[in-house]
Amino acid sequence: MSAFQIPLIARPSQTVTVQLGTLNSRIKVYQKRTGLYLDLHVNNRAVVLGVLCRDRVYLLRGIDPTFQGDLCFVDTQGLDDPVYSGLADRFQLLWNL
Repeated sequence: MSAFQIPLIARPSQTVTVQLGTLNSRIKVYQKRTGLYLDLHVNNRAVVLGVLCRDRVYLLRGIDPTFQGDLCFVDTQGLDDPVYSGLADRFQLLWNL
């Protein structure tokens, strides 16, 4: 299994466009009072919307068979769930293939 880190910055809401394998992907990460959430669009089609981000918990879990791999956040300094203020360094969003 290989992992690719998706670059994020410490901002409460952001959208990044990345190539994940052969898929053109748009990832939106946004902070709410109840936690950090993620939306994923592939080729302008919504794959998941409003999924709560937890430490080391896969976000897609096979929900879309056309999407290769999965996404997860990893706390590099402990076991806390991600918050936007640590996105630049502490919390990493990984695409695992």
